[in-house]
Amino acid sequence: MERSRDRRDAVRRLSRDGGYGMVSLYNDHDRYAEAPESILVEATHNAIRDLARRKLAESGGDWTGLVQGAVGASLTRSEVEGVERRLLDSGYRFAWSSTLSLRDRPEIYASADGALDDATFCFRHPAAVVAPADEAGREQKGVGDNVVQFAANVMGTALYVRTSDKVLQLMREGVGKDTIAIIDDSGGTLTAPILSQFVAVICAGGTVRSHLGILTREYGIPCLMNAKLSDIRSGDRVELETSALARPVETYQTGEELPARIWKLP
Repeated sequence: MERSRDRRDAVRRLSRDGGYGMVSLYNDHDRYAEAPESILVEATHNAIRDLARRKLAESGGDWTGLVQGAVGASLTRSEVEGVERRLLDSGYRFAWSSTLSLRDRPEIYASADGALDDATFCFRHPAAVVAPADEAGREQKGVGDNVVQFAANVMGTALYVRTSDKVLQLMREGVGKDTIAIIDDSGGTLTAPILSQFVAVICAGGTVRSHLGILTREYGIPCLMNAKLSDIRSGDRVELETSALARPVETYQTGEELPARIWKLP
């Protein structure tokens, strides 16, 4: 607990106004702004604002000049990359949701033991809603946001599809009958060549308006986005509550939850 508090404090200390705190930015007075939901977002926003204040002060320009990239006021790529370096130097490591990112830059992400091994991997989301077996023997193993409400639930065999190599394998060998794909938030682009062959899709990120949500809706494929799963592995028989109400996009702003359940079948 103490280590977690120290890390939060270290990340917060990344933002320093360097004496430019009197320079006013447009979003200092944005009446629609909301407080950041995470310490990472707070630290990043503050660091970028500090950069903008310094650039404005040094250029003698105004907000319009900064936004439109006027000479002497625009932020450079190296300056923005410096914000990331300061975050990482503080000891912070990003939470990963796509194995593609994890493969490309493993040094910037939190520990991911077994994450790239599809044979043994399973999501264990700390907020997954689980429940003991019901009278039918179904064990609830998580929830997700239903993209489209169907007349009935869908059942099938879970299969993690999380790498381009796995997609190429399925393109060569074919997708098994009644396969329910479990994928990361990179799924729309990653699985596009074989998306129509799945009986349903579970995605660990995004919203009902994400690229994958739009594609599955157009294909008529049941899909749960923003899924929080625990202990479902490839080969498990699962049932998705696709008969649940579809989640309206405005509920992401209001915070209203409309979870569709995910069960592991006996």
